[in-house]
Formats: sequence, structure tokens, C-alpha cells
Amino acid sequence: MTPPIQKAAIIGDGAMGTVCGLLLASKGIHVTMWGFFPEQVAQIQQDRENKKFLPGLPLPENFRVTSDAREALQGAELIVNAVPCQFIRHCWEVIGLEAPADARIVSVAKGIEMDTQLRPTQVISQFVTTAKLGVLSGPSIAPEVAAQMPATVVAASDDNDLAELVQAAFSTRHFRVYTNSDTVGVELAGATKNVIAIAAGIIDGIKAGDNAKAALLTRGIVEITRLGVAMGAHVDTFRGLAGFGDLVTTCISPIGRNRSAGELIGQGIAVDEVIRSSPSVIEGIPTTKGVLSLAHECRIDMPITQAVYSVLFEHLPPAEAIDMLMCRQLKPE
Repeated sequence: MTPPIQKAAIIGDGAMGTVCGLLLASKGIHVTMWGFFPEQVAQIQQDRENKKFLPGLPLPENFRVTSDAREALQGAELIVNAVPCQFIRHCWEVIGLEAPADARIVSVAKGIEMDTQLRPTQVISQFVTTAKLGVLSGPSIAPEVAAQMPATVVAASDDNDLAELVQAAFSTRHFRVYTNSDTVGVELAGATKNVIAIAAGIIDGIKAGDNAKAALLTRGIVEITRLGVAMGAHVDTFRGLAGFGDLVTTCISPIGRNRSAGELIGQGIAVDEVIRSSPSVIEGIPTTKGVLSLAHECRIDMPITQAVYSVLFEHLPPAEAIDMLMCRQLKPE
């Protein structure tokens, strides 16, 4: 199958950025991945492998790496934002100066900007005001996708042509992409599930059992959906791959950053120490603040998110947080 584009730029050289580049390169698309830190870029260039985030996977010849934004974006027909949410603004202050006015951009970042409560595409749109924007999200843990294990995700955009372009560019025998018009819902689902995943890890850390985790996922998707609908998202989005699908993967995977962080916190390790010890950004921690602020603005009850916030930022012991949730006023489901 002829790829729909010839050149793509990846903004961000972490695990997901590298995986996106590998997927596109496997379709014969020429990929240039931009990294913010020259020393990290130099390592990847020298070894032809991202040893820090995705060791053991050599980069093909049509996959280049640079720390020069202009070089990365030159001729790119699709730009993939793979920068962690809390760093998007800083990076796009640079990238936005080089991006073409009619850029087609798809974001794979999952989070809410802590200070502004903006979604990733909303932040990017402040620097490329006339660009077409979309989201690629769903249950897609990077090492599994890189190992060509089956995965299915959603490409969402208000612009159907962009959603279909992303679908065609990324779809392979192992990576199936559906389209969706609900950008708000898909992006919110990707952010909020990380908060629930921290709670799932806490349950694992204190060994609260599978019944507790099942209840967490079920009630978690309820409050995620409640917030999403209040913000204009479609309820069906949260029942699909970007919603419940991504939530399940993130809450059960032993290698998921947010679940793993929650597990350590449940075992009694301080939040600051968990953050320092992680080689990657734990998006769910700052996102918890942003989601709770959105809930307050929308007057939406999100008890699980509130409990996670209390554990992360108010030093509430995890066992007390669970007790607080279990002892809420009884009511119909």
C-alpha cells in the first residue's frame, strides 16, 4: 500500500515518539525525530538506537534524529507531537516558529497542563493557530507496539481528512487505527485514565485485591465520563478504545509508569522519591491537579480523583484514602 505521505516529523524522542517513528518508517515514510536535549540526540545518532527509552530496537535508514527544529520540520507533511504534556508549551515555543502555517499535527501526549487545565492540542494551537490538529490515543504501551504485538487505537480530529490521513499513515498489520470525530473526549480520556491508573497501582501496593481494582475501574470510568460529557465530549468515546480500553491497559500493565508509580506509593515510598527514581515522566501526577481543577470548574463530583490528589499532595495515607471512598454516603449506582 502506498503511504499517504512521504515525510513526517516526530517532536519528542521518548519511547512513544520513537515508536511512532518506527511505525511510520515501516510504511516507507521518511521520518525525522527532534529531541530537545543534544546529548540524548547524539546518543541515538551514534548508536542508531534509543537506549534510554527503547533499548534493543535499531532504527532503520529512513529514520533520522536531530536537535535542529528547522531540519526536523523541513518538508514534513505530518507532525507528531510526542512531548510529555507538561513540557509541550516550552517545546512548541521553539517548534511553532518553524512549523508551516498549514501544518497537519497529531498529538500522542496524554495529560492536562497543570497551570492552565488545557489539553495538549489546546496548548499546541496557541503556537500554530491555523494548523489542523488531531489526536492518536488508545491502549498502546510503547514496548508492546515496538515488539509488533497487536494494538488498536483511535485517530480523532474535527477535520475528518486529517483523521483519515493519520489512520492511513499509522495502520499496519499489527497496529489498527480507527477514526473518531471527538477530539475532546479522546484527549480527555487519555489524560484522566492516568489518574485512575495511579489509584490502581496504590491498590496493588497495599494489596487491596482484585475486587477493589474491579470496582476502581468501573467507578473510575463513570467519573471520567461525567467530566467528559460536561466538557462537550461524546459519551460513547469513553466506552471505546480511547476510554475504557486505554484505562484497562494502563491499570493492569506491570510496566505502565502511572500504575507502577502508584504501586510504589502504596508500598510507602514518598511521592517525591517516586518521581526522582522514574526515568520517564509520570504524567498522572501533575495531571491529577489539572483534572481536579476541571472538575471543580464544571461542578463535577470525582471522588477517586480527589482521593488520589489527597494522597499525592496532602500526604493522606493510601489506606485512609480507600477508607474515605468506601465510607461515602450510600446511594444508587
